[in-house]
Formats: sequence, C-alpha cells, structure tokens
Amino acid sequence: MVRAAFIVCLVWLGASPALGQSRFDGWASAIIAADWRTSDGQPIEAFDNARRDLTSGFLAAGFRRADMVDYTLRPDAEPSTSAEAAVEGFAEVAARATRGCFLYVSSHGSPQGINFGPTSRVSPTSMARLVNEVCGERPTVVVVSACFSGVFVDGLSGPNRMVMTAAKRDRASFGCGEDAVYPYYDGCVIQSLPTATDFIALANAARTCVKAREEAEGLTPASEPQVFIGPNMQLLLPTLRFNRPES
Repeated sequence: MVRAAFIVCLVWLGASPALGQSRFDGWASAIIAADWRTSDGQPIEAFDNARRDLTSGFLAAGFRRADMVDYTLRPDAEPSTSAEAAVEGFAEVAARATRGCFLYVSSHGSPQGINFGPTSRVSPTSMARLVNEVCGERPTVVVVSACFSGVFVDGLSGPNRMVMTAAKRDRASFGCGEDAVYPYYDGCVIQSLPTATDFIALANAARTCVKAREEAEGLTPASEPQVFIGPNMQLLLPTLRFNRPES
C-alpha cells in the first residue's frame, strides 16, 4: 500500500535559498533502473550505469541524499529491490520531503508501458495513479526514459507537472545494447547536467544531444524526446536553478 503525506507549500516559490541551501531542499526524489536486459533478454549494465551517474549528477545539482532513493530492480543485485519496495521507498521519502517530487525511471518500453522489474509492467494509467498518490499537487518532475515513453505524457500532465520522455509515443529510443554504456537519452541527460541551469535547459540540451547522436549514427526513425511543462511549472522552473560549484 502506497503511503504519502501531501502538503502544498507555495510561499517559497521564487524565493532565494539561504546560504548553504539548495532550491531543491525538501524535494523527494527517486531514480530507478527498472530493467537490466537487452531486448533479447541478455544482462547489460547500461541501466545501472545510468542510475549510478544520474544519482551523482542530480545530487551535485542540489538534491539531498537524505531525501533521495535510488534502486535497481535487477534480481541478482546486492541488495535486491522488488518493484513493490521501490514504490514504497519513493512514497516514504515523499511523505517527509513535501516541497516537491522528482521521479526518474529508465527501462525498456512498449506502447503499453514500461518494464518494472523481472515480471511487472507499469502502464501509463498506473504511473499516473502512482504520481498522483505520492506527489499530489506539489511541484513534480517526472522523467521516463524508454522506448515509446511518450505514451506517459498525457496521463502525467498537469498544471504542477513537468514531464520528460526519451521518445515519442510511437518511436523507439536507442542505446540498450550489450555495448552501451548508457541508454542514449540517459547519457545525454548525464552529459548535459553539469552545465544546464535548470530542468527546462536540461530537457532542451538532452533533446539536442539525442538528435545529434542519432543523426551522426544514422539511426532512424528519430526518437524525438518529448517535454511537457504545465502552466504553474512554467513560472516555477526558472527559479529552481541547479547548484553550481561557483554558486
């Protein structure tokens, strides 16, 4: 059973953080590598590599380790995390860190949804229900990195939401083969994080990076990563600047 406490905090919008603080203090975050296989079922490291380096990148950008969980759902991992435990872990951290929500899931996908562990699949309807229950009306950013992940945009959209996906609803994404270091979209997010000023800049840089890599490698049809930004988030996101060493 998902448990969450919902508190809407508006007074801080646009306020500058105190010295030593981040604009993402009080944000709950979860980064989940939800698959570990190629399309042929062979084990690969790309999803877990992405989880590891996305976690480091977003911590450097200002998210707090105390309010972040990261999981791999591969069954041979140490420790092993079930799909249910990952959802519960995100709900638990969101119950105490109530200023905002950030969820990043990297996996294989289809028009019906994404793989979520050895036997589970998360549909767009199920994902929307999860985010509604855990995050409520607080500012929320959701990234779904998978083939056909554009199918998640409609259900996740809302005034308080930003949604980033690795592909259009009818397109595959790339980089899940045995020789891949990261899925291409995740790699572009990791590459772009150190210089992006905020989530809007990050989404634009990742799309540009994916397009350039696909064109350079002659990959077609293009995955065309998607971005949705609700009206409330259009005002808020420019104030949520990532931490930088000089700041």
